Amino acid sequence: MAQEAIRPEFFNLIGEHAPVRQIGTGFTFTEGPIWHPREHYLLFSDMPADVRRRWDRAGVHEVMRPSNKGNGMTYDRDLNLIVCEHATSSVARFSPDGVRTVLASHFEGKELNSPNDTCVRSDGSIYFTDPWYGRMPGFGVERPRELGWQGVFRIPAGQSGGDPHLVVDRYLFSMPNGLCFSPDESLLYVNDTEQANIRVFTVDPDGGLSNGRVFASGIKDTLKAGVPDGMKCDQQGNVWVTAPGGVWVYNPQGQLIGKVGVPEMVANLHWGGPDWRTLFLCAMTSVYAVETTIGPRNEPFMRVDAGQSGSTSRAAPVQAAPSTASPSPSPDIAPAGTDPMRLDASRCAMIIQDMQNDVVMEGGAFAASGSPQHCREQNAIENAQRLAERCRQLGIPVIHVWFLVQPGAPGLTLNAPLFEGLLDANALVEGTWGAQPVPGLEAQPGDHIVRKMRMSAWEGSNLETILKAEGRDILIETGAWTNMSIEHTARTGADKGYVMVIPEDACSTMNADWHRASVEYAMTNVAAVMKTDEVLRALGA
Repeated sequence: MAQEAIRPEFFNLIGEHAPVRQIGTGFTFTEGPIWHPREHYLLFSDMPADVRRRWDRAGVHEVMRPSNKGNGMTYDRDLNLIVCEHATSSVARFSPDGVRTVLASHFEGKELNSPNDTCVRSDGSIYFTDPWYGRMPGFGVERPRELGWQGVFRIPAGQSGGDPHLVVDRYLFSMPNGLCFSPDESLLYVNDTEQANIRVFTVDPDGGLSNGRVFASGIKDTLKAGVPDGMKCDQQGNVWVTAPGGVWVYNPQGQLIGKVGVPEMVANLHWGGPDWRTLFLCAMTSVYAVETTIGPRNEPFMRVDAGQSGSTSRAAPVQAAPSTASPSPSPDIAPAGTDPMRLDASRCAMIIQDMQNDVVMEGGAFAASGSPQHCREQNAIENAQRLAERCRQLGIPVIHVWFLVQPGAPGLTLNAPLFEGLLDANALVEGTWGAQPVPGLEAQPGDHIVRKMRMSAWEGSNLETILKAEGRDILIETGAWTNMSIEHTARTGADKGYVMVIPEDACSTMNADWHRASVEYAMTNVAAVMKTDEVLRALGA
């Protein structure tokens, strides 16, 4: 089933012909998928059947019956399972050893309707929606409602029992359902199944919600089955919501950009898999999976140190860069209130690109561009050197990407002014001083060398062969020409499914204006942009 692009950028998120695979069927009504980051399995609810099931490479089997007709599920940062239970009108926490604790069940002395879906903020607080589906036959236990309205609530970090905090006007929603945070947790999205819309709220420092407004509306189609139900945000801030015919995807500005077609009506979704690029879809009687080129927003449970269990988990390599309705002027990727970012050294490789004498040294062919001065202002050589030394200590491959041409530049196409200027300047000719790496960034024993004749390090080179052989999918990219070589390589790397990390003060170009234009706008959508010291800390230095 081909995917439908409303806007062309949709196919940057998922392949046009990405197959939607059925991985389990014969269920009653599936819901609440959640992926375990260490042990690599999917939990999901078979709600009317009152069963919790698990899918892994061995197939599907039951893990809990009865399950209090559990619905939405997630994990907290300690890998406690958080479950919305229809039959008990509760949000419950299950510790890894199976101990159940009720976190919320009443508000102002009245029983909650039936908590439906939930998400966890980085401060440990838990947000959940409370429509009354769980008091209907089949989906829960038929019984009278006590509240008389449907709200959205927050359980403060560490609270067990007691009233949750109501965070929206009690009469705003008809049937609040799916909810999710933006990548930087500055926004909370909540959809309404009956109103067929999504609202977005600003998350205040104290965890309250304000400035509510409609983000998307008209999520309905009389000819196709499906309603707004489950909802997740990807690492770029796009919102994926169940809808007629499958899943609809909205960009951060609220524009519908594409649709994922699914054979059955979809109730909920969640990313998982070893690289967090498999989108699991809980539909009516089946569970489906489709591969995407984008991953989820980095939730707190995804930042668990997989090494604690001896697992080879490849979970959550970085905290994704914030994505909002307008470009962010800040290159920071770790929003206030989140854990410090960590990088899994076993997945990383470092690229040092175009750091050659002709490019960034006085007397080089391109010195008149201002590149030597900007390189000094950035302290780019020294910063790249510090990173390379740390990477070698950790066994992280260091890959030198050099632009090299033979005398006369045979094979260099003159299809762009950039390459014409290279030929005119007789620059980067192999064997000359200008083509040599700058002092301090020479290749060391064990390093890799990649030769290229284009801006991007991928084009016509063996870069990906090296990365595949080394098993690396997180690239720390440093070097020259921030707005050209660095940006082109980052864009292509993101398209290929690599996580691109840009230590911006280990990069340089002609001047600060060009540099800022690239790192503060263009690259925030394809890479995690930060400082060298932040990368070193993320690597444990």
